[in-house]
Amino acid sequence: MNHFSLHDIDLQPELLRRQLQDPACGGYAAFEGWVRDYNDGRTVLRLEYEAFAPLAVREGERILTEARQKFGVARARCAHRVGPLAIGELAVWVGVSAAHRGEAFDACRYIIDEVKHRVPIWKKEYYQDGDSGWVNCERCAAAAPQPHQHQPHAHGAG
Repeated sequence: MNHFSLHDIDLQPELLRRQLQDPACGGYAAFEGWVRDYNDGRTVLRLEYEAFAPLAVREGERILTEARQKFGVARARCAHRVGPLAIGELAVWVGVSAAHRGEAFDACRYIIDEVKHRVPIWKKEYYQDGDSGWVNCERCAAAAPQPHQHQPHAHGAG
């Protein structure tokens, strides 16, 4: 079972975790990414995530399928926020259940790393000095689809 989703409301980790329960699984691993108040030497007041939803969900599902196949895990789930977020809010949640803990840990790390690298979700930070900026969008621009391409492959910061 896979499920990648985007949310404009608070994530519910306990509900997400319950979706991964499986009597054949003895291992479970999760990752939570929270909004922090400091980045690249600057004080961050809040941030905002934007996503190209149809491609984000499709690529997210692809990543979860890869993790299941590569690590032999039973279930994988990833939920990512979009819209405005305050400091301390949960921005992304990844959970994996597997027969053993090692596979769960490895798959969980693989998923969050690939989501941050491949899924078209962009982060804009708002700074204490009044400035704002999109984070890691050099990769976004470098991977932007050309008009003649049929299936774009975008990269974003998650």
